[in-house]
Amino acid sequence: MSKSKWHIYDKQISKLIQLHDSDIKVAQKLLNTTESKKENYNIHTLCTYIGRKRNKGIKDALDSINVDYTNAKHLWHEIKDIEGKKIGNAFIKNPDFKEQQQINLEEIGEEILKNLFKYSPTHKEIERYKREEGHLLVIDIADLHINKYATSELTGAEYNSKIAVERAIEGTKGLLKKASGFEIEKILFVIGNDVLNTDNLRKSTTKDTPQDTDTHWLEAFEIAYKCYVECIELCLKVADVDIVHCVSNHDFMSGCFLAKTLNAHYRLSKNVTFDIGSSYRKYYQYHTNLIELEHGDKGKVESLPLLIAQSQPQMWANTKFRYCYLHHIHHQDKKQYQSGKDYIGINITYLRSPSSADIWHSDSSYLNMVAIEGFIHSKENGRVSHLTHYF
Repeated sequence: MSKSKWHIYDKQISKLIQLHDSDIKVAQKLLNTTESKKENYNIHTLCTYIGRKRNKGIKDALDSINVDYTNAKHLWHEIKDIEGKKIGNAFIKNPDFKEQQQINLEEIGEEILKNLFKYSPTHKEIERYKREEGHLLVIDIADLHINKYATSELTGAEYNSKIAVERAIEGTKGLLKKASGFEIEKILFVIGNDVLNTDNLRKSTTKDTPQDTDTHWLEAFEIAYKCYVECIELCLKVADVDIVHCVSNHDFMSGCFLAKTLNAHYRLSKNVTFDIGSSYRKYYQYHTNLIELEHGDKGKVESLPLLIAQSQPQMWANTKFRYCYLHHIHHQDKKQYQSGKDYIGINITYLRSPSSADIWHSDSSYLNMVAIEGFIHSKENGRVSHLTHYF
């Protein structure tokens, strides 16, 4: 590997790094020296090189005291002037610590799940009588955002973890009541889709977007777990439940752990099934109905019909009515694809959310009609009812 054109200034860079905690300051000082001033170098590429040298300095310092570089969050470094005299100390953060921390959290999560599987509660099998006609009820609590915080003073509506749970339970009860006029033989209960508002210790989403929160992340996880269990138990009073998890942008990691925790809770139940893999798109078939589920923050909507037909050719061929239930945008948007060159009919529906707007969404005028929605599918006639429970 060829050396960088900056390597001839390594000694000067090392001394300047001890004096300045900013890479741009080091670069500016170096570019003002007699040796490098003559060259027409790009200051941004120089900053990149200085950053690599700074990180190597952190690693060398930790190696000298037998400390694993990837496990050190930060260190105090002694600053010396050009003559080697101590002039102070610097607090230096390790830029590579964050990735290692996430790996450790995953390992901890897997260990927790192993213990949960050992102590899953027993569930007595519920015997169901055969329905004459039979229907599928889809209950989809979209974008619940437990641990989101909003006040009426700043957003026009109150929202917090307590309200989120109350709406989830009330909405589930409301949809079950609205569906009572149909013979329901199966319930598809959709979980995930930003059920949790944050995904780490920094009160931010999976990709580090800051959020307004009302509680600790662990408490929010436990609240979501208990909330889902109560909703599932309500559904089990009516019919067997198939649970499908949709990964999402606010809580990709913690949402997956939550789904696995629920699976551990119901693993001994013969009346509950789970599809909780980490694949982005999930497919479900109910007789002549094909249902595709995803969060809705990736890909182009116009590509979905052909994508589904190619991804699930056998399911596509065996069904007559096809639906996509998408989330993420918190309001309803329907597009109907009819007969075409590459596909034969699919309905795409964005679902409403029970979550009120936070400050950012409110200030940006992204307001939604808060609700939880459900759908009833007939074995032979597709979707026969669209249910909405408003708050």
